[in-house]
Amino acid sequence: MDLIKEVQNEFSTAQETPAFGAGDTIAVSYKIKEGEKERIQQFTGVVLQRRGSGTTETFTIRKMSGGIGVERIFPVTSPFIEEIKVLKNGAVRRARIFYFRERTGKAARIKEKRRF
Repeated sequence: MDLIKEVQNEFSTAQETPAFGAGDTIAVSYKIKEGEKERIQQFTGVVLQRRGSGTTETFTIRKMSGGIGVERIFPVTSPFIEEIKVLKNGAVRRARIFYFRERTGKAARIKEKRRF
């Protein structure tokens, strides 16, 4: 068990990720290679879940694109992630908000956490 953790620590990048969780709206800047060119694409949406730990930790983001819901799973330790910005902190009671998929219109809003 300890050997596995040691190997995972070697491969983990020392990238600082901001604190975010389910219900938060975040913007992920992701590097995309197209042939020999490389560009950065923004993916902005609501975090549905964070799962795993260490180098295998991932998070799922959902956004609406042309009236169709698009979800994407990102590894937290991915070398292709340029930066993660937290735009809003959402006030939700669960760690995994899959019920959010069925919501439309006003029901699909998430209250913002109040900061004092």
